[in-house]
Amino acid sequence: MWHIDPMTVLKKTGTDRKMTVAEFLEWAEHQPGRFELSGGYPVAITPPGIAHSRIKFAACVALRAAIKQAGKPCEALVDGPSVAYRDESLYIPDVAIYCGDRISGRQNIILDPVIVAEVTSPSTAWLDKSSKLVDYFGLPSLAHYLIIDPDGGFVIHHRRADEASIRTEIVRGGQVTLDPPGITITLSALFEVE
Repeated sequence: MWHIDPMTVLKKTGTDRKMTVAEFLEWAEHQPGRFELSGGYPVAITPPGIAHSRIKFAACVALRAAIKQAGKPCEALVDGPSVAYRDESLYIPDVAIYCGDRISGRQNIILDPVIVAEVTSPSTAWLDKSSKLVDYFGLPSLAHYLIIDPDGGFVIHHRRADEASIRTEIVRGGQVTLDPPGITITLSALFEVE
């Protein structure tokens, strides 16, 4: 498991204790740049590169198209609304999908995501594959976590098998089936971006 050096965080936050989600949201509002909260500590999010942005957008478009084709009452949102775990972590997934009634446009936290997707980048790949994996599956609503590797051209698909276990599959081609909610996307839709 990774560890964030609290002294590095203290220099940025000016506090001598961990933050709750509410404290973090208030603090982050006044900071330059973007941050996520992991285990009570802020983690800076570096601006994504062009390839990262293209794949993130392609993932959202592919997921939205799959939702529409399947006629599911779900919505895919790109890079904005947060996902909270307990009162200690608040992540901004590259793509998040929830199902059910449409969320208010003023809401900035998705309470019950069904699918989250992260496009890896050199600065945060360690977080995507460790704490986020554990925290995302701490949410009872989450069924699938996709880690999209833009350099390798593959997807690591973590899915809930039951309440106590997660199955992992590395997908290098073909399709990824996400059930629930009952949608399918092709890898070519993610990686053939111009």
